[in-house]
Amino acid sequence: MATRTFIESIRETLAGEMRRDPATIVLGEDVGRKGGVFLATDGLYAEFGESRVIDTPLTESMIVGVSIGAAANGLRPIAEIQFADFIFPAFNQILSEAARMRYRSNNAFGCPITIRAPYGGGVHGALHHSQSVEAFFTHIPGLKVVVPSTPHDARGLLRSAIRDDDPVLFFEHKKLYRSVRGDVPDREYTIPLGSAAVARPGTQITVVAYGLMTHYALEAADTVDDEGISVEVIDLRSLRPLDRGTLLESVRKTGKCLIVYEDNRFGGYGAEVAAIVAEEAFDYLDGSITRLAGPDVPGVPYNHVLEDWFMVSPAKIADAIRTLAAY
Repeated sequence: MATRTFIESIRETLAGEMRRDPATIVLGEDVGRKGGVFLATDGLYAEFGESRVIDTPLTESMIVGVSIGAAANGLRPIAEIQFADFIFPAFNQILSEAARMRYRSNNAFGCPITIRAPYGGGVHGALHHSQSVEAFFTHIPGLKVVVPSTPHDARGLLRSAIRDDDPVLFFEHKKLYRSVRGDVPDREYTIPLGSAAVARPGTQITVVAYGLMTHYALEAADTVDDEGISVEVIDLRSLRPLDRGTLLESVRKTGKCLIVYEDNRFGGYGAEVAAIVAEEAFDYLDGSITRLAGPDVPGVPYNHVLEDWFMVSPAKIADAIRTLAAY
C-alpha cells in the first residue's frame, strides 16, 4: 500500500497498462516530451518512445479519429483531450463512429479506446478551462462514462476502462490532481465500470455526487453530523452504466435524496438521477428530490468572487442538506 496523489495514480496506471500490453498507446497534445500540461504522461515518452507516446496536432477530431482507426487495427489507444472544454470538435467522431461501431457492425467490431479529459471548475480557468461536459456523453448509448474521485478509484477504474473493448470517456477533475491523496494498493486490481460506492454511511438523507463533489459532500456531511443529521454519501464513480442498485437501496433506506453536480442545473446529469429515483423509489420518499448544481449561465467566471458564486461548495451542500432534513 502506498500513498499517491490523484495525478500520480493516473500516471502510474498508464505506465503499468503500457508495460502490460504492447498494443496500448497514448496520443494527444503535448503528451510526449512535455508529459502533458498536467504531467499525467510524464516519463512515458522516455520509457516507451515516440511510436507509443504520440504528440498530435491541436486537432481533437483527429486525435479521436486516429484512435478509432488504430483500435480497428488491433491497438488499444488512450487519447488525451487536453481540456474537456475542447472535446467538442471530436464530438462527431465519438458519437457517430466510436459509440456506434459495435452496433453498426452487428457486434463484429468493438472500439477499445479510452478518452481521458480533465474537467471542472474552481481553478480560475474561466469559461474555456472549467466546463463540466459529462452530461452530453451520458446521453449516448454505446459509450461508458467514468468520473473517479480518489486515487484508489482512479487506478482501478482506469485499468478497467483501458481493458474494456468499447469506448470509455474518463473524466478527471483537475482540482483533484494534486489536492487529494489516498492509499493505493501495490497489487493489481480493477474496479468494474458501473459500480458506485457508499463513501459515507448514513440514515436520514442520501447525497449523490461524483468527482470533486464527492469530497465536498463528505465535508458537508461531517458538518451537519454535529447537528444531528445523518447523511449517506453515494459516490457514483460510473455515470454510464449507472449503479441503480446502490443508488436506490440508499434512497429507500433514508427516504430523502439530494443530488449534487457542478454542471449547469438545467438538463444536467442530476436530472436523470432524479428521474430514476422518482420512478423507482417514489413510495419510499419522505421529501422532495432536490438538485444542487451550478447556475444556468454560459460559463464559469474568472473573477474569484464570481467563480465562488458559480461553484457548488461544502457550505452550499450543508445548507441544502439542512433544508431537506427540515422538510
